[in-house]
Amino acid sequence: MTFLKLNNGIQMPLSGLGTWDLNGEECIDTVATALQNGYQLIDTAQMYGNEQAVGAGIKKSGVKRDRLFLTTKLYRRNNSYNKAKSAIDESLKKLNVDYVDLLLLHEPHSQELEMYRALEEAYRAGKARAIGISNYDKDRYVQFIEKCDVLPAVNQLEAHVYYQKWAYQEFMNEQGTQMQAWSPLAQGIDRIAELPVLKDIGMKYQKSGAQVALRFLVQRGISVIPKSRHRERLLENLAIYDFNLSNEEMNQIKKIDRNDTLFPWTKAF
Repeated sequence: MTFLKLNNGIQMPLSGLGTWDLNGEECIDTVATALQNGYQLIDTAQMYGNEQAVGAGIKKSGVKRDRLFLTTKLYRRNNSYNKAKSAIDESLKKLNVDYVDLLLLHEPHSQELEMYRALEEAYRAGKARAIGISNYDKDRYVQFIEKCDVLPAVNQLEAHVYYQKWAYQEFMNEQGTQMQAWSPLAQGIDRIAELPVLKDIGMKYQKSGAQVALRFLVQRGISVIPKSRHRERLLENLAIYDFNLSNEEMNQIKKIDRNDTLFPWTKAF
């Protein structure tokens, strides 16, 4: 596994498993299978309603806690300092862990600074090894970092070959915040893995179009958390570290950037 160093020195895996829309036994089995086959990063959220199942999957896997990088997120329901503080303890209980590796605000909110203060306290208390944000565009990010005490280690954003965010990634890197991509395969919208440019490049390396799309992001230093329910796809999504895209190939993929979201709800923030 390849890692990305966060602004406080801890190492975050470049590849992980997203668990949005995974629940119950399916979630338990998927998390366990992923961990037993080389995954180390598992991403969940209170909004997903599956933290307990994720915790059960971790237990079922038999993987030791210190071999795991676990992320969860607080959302708008916990819209005050006291609610956020209680929610953090609730997440730890559901996940059956003493700490998470990364704790995020799931989206911008009018009470975000109150909520983030609870994250900062959790960080100082050892309940989270790193803290950050999610779904913050550049304007909201700039406003936020001017007012918080602990600089977000990560901003988890929509990013894929159709929405590449080169300039924003560079800006955040300059500040000390790493970018992580949710839906790095765009949830299959517009059959992203079937794009001719990705398939043609993949043939050269005996890789799928999806693997090329993921490699394009991790080669830029962007952590990815694709979701899959299937063992074969889980393994495929992790097998992206035995080849490198050339500068020419990176530029070919860069040309298909649409510079716009595929998920209109993100514009509501």
